[in-house]
Amino acid sequence: MSRGWLLKNSIAFVWVLVLFCCLSVVLISILRLQDLPLGRTTAVGLYQTTKIRKKIPENGKFVGKFGRMMIEMLPEDLAFTVFVPSEEAFERDLRLRANESFVGEKMNDTYAIVSRILGFSAVPRTLTSVSLPFEKEILYDSISGFVLSVSKDVDGRLVVNRVRSQTVDLRKKEIVVHVMDGVVMDAEFEQSVQPDNEDE
Repeated sequence: MSRGWLLKNSIAFVWVLVLFCCLSVVLISILRLQDLPLGRTTAVGLYQTTKIRKKIPENGKFVGKFGRMMIEMLPEDLAFTVFVPSEEAFERDLRLRANESFVGEKMNDTYAIVSRILGFSAVPRTLTSVSLPFEKEILYDSISGFVLSVSKDVDGRLVVNRVRSQTVDLRKKEIVVHVMDGVVMDAEFEQSVQPDNEDE
C-alpha cells in the first residue's frame, strides 16, 4: 500500500514540476515581449515613436533614376537591405547625371557602375533603423564581400562607412532601402571613378 502511495506521489510531483516549468516559460516570454523595441527610441530615451516604413513610389521619388536601377537588379521576394546613394551623391561622387540620355556604350558603362555600387551597398538581410542600436557599430558583409560598418547616431540617422543617411526604411516588397548622402564603395573603386584632373 505504501508502494502505491509513493508511486502516485511521484507521478503527481512530476506533473507539478512540468506545470511549474511551463508556467515559468510562459511568464518569462510575456516579460521579454515588453523588452522588444516597438519603435525608434529618442536620444533621451524617455518615450518611443513608431517608425512607419514608406513604400517606394513608382515614380522613383526618394531614390532617383539610378537608385531605381539598383533596386530593380535585386529579387523582390528575398530580404535585402540597400544603402542607395541619393541622386545628388551619384552626380557629385560618380559624375552620373539623371537628366542625361544613356545609349550604347554609355549605357553599358552606367549599368556597370551602378551594379558595382549595388555590390558594395547591398546586404542580404533586413536592416531597419529601428533594429539597430544607437552609437554601436555593427559589421556586415555586402553581397560583394565588402565590409560595411553600420551604426546609428543620436539623431537616428544611419551611418554606413562614414556616409550618413537622408531617408531610411523605405520598402519595395522584401527589400529595405536607405537613401544615403554619399556613395558606399571601396577605396580602389573610388579612386577609379575620380576625375583625372580637379578641373573636370
